[in-house]
Amino acid sequence: MGRSRLLSRLGLAACLLLLLGGSESLGSQEKQQGPWEEDRRAVTEAAPWARARYEAVKKHLGAVGALSKQYWQYLACKVSQEGCEEEGKRKAGPSPGWSLPLVGQDYLEIFSAWYCSFGKCCKTGDCRIVNNITGLEMDLNGQLHGQHLAKEVVIQAVRRFLQSPQPEKALVLSFHGWSGTGKNFVARMVASHLYRDGLKSECVRVFIALFHFPHHKYVDSYKVQLEKQISETVQLCKQSLFIFDEAEKLHFGLLDTIKPFMAQDGKKGQVDYRRSIFLFLSNIGGNTINEVALDFWRAGRAREEISLELLEQRLRLELLQPAENSYARSHLLEENLIDFFVPFLPLEYHHVKLCARDAFLARGLPYTEAALDEVARTMVFVPKEEKLFSAQGCKSVSQRINYFLP
Repeated sequence: MGRSRLLSRLGLAACLLLLLGGSESLGSQEKQQGPWEEDRRAVTEAAPWARARYEAVKKHLGAVGALSKQYWQYLACKVSQEGCEEEGKRKAGPSPGWSLPLVGQDYLEIFSAWYCSFGKCCKTGDCRIVNNITGLEMDLNGQLHGQHLAKEVVIQAVRRFLQSPQPEKALVLSFHGWSGTGKNFVARMVASHLYRDGLKSECVRVFIALFHFPHHKYVDSYKVQLEKQISETVQLCKQSLFIFDEAEKLHFGLLDTIKPFMAQDGKKGQVDYRRSIFLFLSNIGGNTINEVALDFWRAGRAREEISLELLEQRLRLELLQPAENSYARSHLLEENLIDFFVPFLPLEYHHVKLCARDAFLARGLPYTEAALDEVARTMVFVPKEEKLFSAQGCKSVSQRINYFLP
C-alpha cells in the first residue's frame, strides 16, 4: 500500500512537471487560453467562429489528458515494470502526429534512475548487482595478457554459474601462480563487472590473510568473526563475492569455518549461500606452473598449447602435500569444494611490454615502442640462463613508467 501510494503521488507530480516542461510540442506555438476564457468569449462576443474555437480547445485538452496517461504508463513501465504491454502496443501502433517532449523524457529518466537506486527495478532484482559478463569477457581479452587458461576458465565458470536458476553449491575458484601474473587483477575485474560498485560494493568482501588474520593464537576469535561477516553479507546480498588473498597463509581452521558455506547443502536456517562466489588467490603451485611453461618453451611448443587438465593434475598433487599447507589440512580438495583450479602462467618479455602500454594508456600518456622496451628491460627475468619469465610479472610496471616520462 505504501509503495503504491508513493508511486501514485510521485507519478502525479512527475506528470504535472512533464506537462509544464513539454507542453510546447503539443500544438500551436501560440499561448493557449483556458476553456473558461473561451466560454466567456463565446457568451460575450457570440462570434460565429467561437464554437469552432471552443471545440479546438476541447480537442487540445483531450490531447493533454491522453499524453498525461501515456506519461504515466511510460513511468509505471520504466520504474515498476507495470503496464509495459500497453506501452509496447503504443510504440508499435501508428504515430499520433506528435512525440513525447525531450524535456519530459529527461525528467522520466532522472526519476527512474533515482527510484532504481533503491534496488527496486533492475533485471537482477537488485541494482547493486549488474552481472555484465559481456563486459568481463571484453576486458579480460583486452587487458589480461598471456593467460589463455585463466580467461577461458573464469569466463565460462562465472557465466554458467550465473545462468543457473538454482545452483547446487556456491562457485569456488582457486587462482594459482606467481606474484604479478594477474590473480588480483582478475578478481578486481570480476567484482567490477558483477557489481555496480565493484570492490566497494556491500556485496563484496575482501580478506587478506596476514592483514585480517595475522596471529594464529587468535584463530578462534577470527573464526567467529569470519563466520559472522560471511553470514551478514549473504543476508544483505544474496549474490555475494568473497575474495581471500594470500589464501595459502590462512590458518586451516579458518578454511574449516568457510567450508559449510561452500558445501552442496549450502544453507543455514533461512539463509541460502549457494548464490555466493568464493575466490582464493594463492602463490602455491607457481613453481609447478612455471616448470610446465618452461618445458613447453624448451620443446619449441607454444604456451597456448598448455592444457588446463595438465596443470590441474600437477596443482592437485602439490596442494595435497602434507607440509604446512592449509589447503591439504582443511581437506578442501578431498571434499571437492573447489570447482576450478585457475592457473596463471609466468609472463614473458612481450607480455610486460603490453602491461606497460596499458599503463601509459590508463593515464592518457603517449608512448613509443622504445619506451615500452625501456620499461620491460628494467624488470628481472628468470631462469638465469634463458631469462624468459618476469620474476615480478607485471607488478610495479605502472610505477616504473614514471621514470620514462618527459
